[in-house]
Amino acid sequence: MTEEMHNANEIQLQSLIVGQVERAMKDPALMAAMSTLEGLPDHKRRQLLFVNREYATILLAYRIGSVNWGELLGHLRVLCRNAVFAEYWERTGEHRRSLPRQSTEAKVGEAVDVIMEELADDPDEWWVVGQSDETPS
Repeated sequence: MTEEMHNANEIQLQSLIVGQVERAMKDPALMAAMSTLEGLPDHKRRQLLFVNREYATILLAYRIGSVNWGELLGHLRVLCRNAVFAEYWERTGEHRRSLPRQSTEAKVGEAVDVIMEELADDPDEWWVVGQSDETPS
């Protein structure tokens, strides 16, 4: 019951965040207030906020147990092939450095870093890049 309540709270929080992002994407003043990235035209800021929301949704699916580690990596492998996500990931590297190393988000971020590095080396075999499908310790 406690885990179900926790998951319900995670989903509710994600819903609130999605609502805020949607509202900000419609209003340039709010969009600028939500994003810490400097010097971006509005259309680019919208794209980066959108891929951040996609990433957060995939991460939420893992956190609440809708997907396992292997499935998470599969979704991330597809997302990492997107040029807008690649730009988002590059621009937000310093944000991830502030995460506690043992946090779920930091571990997933490390997995995305590996996927991005391996995609840069061999984009033709994108479905096998990244860490193994075994859950990290």
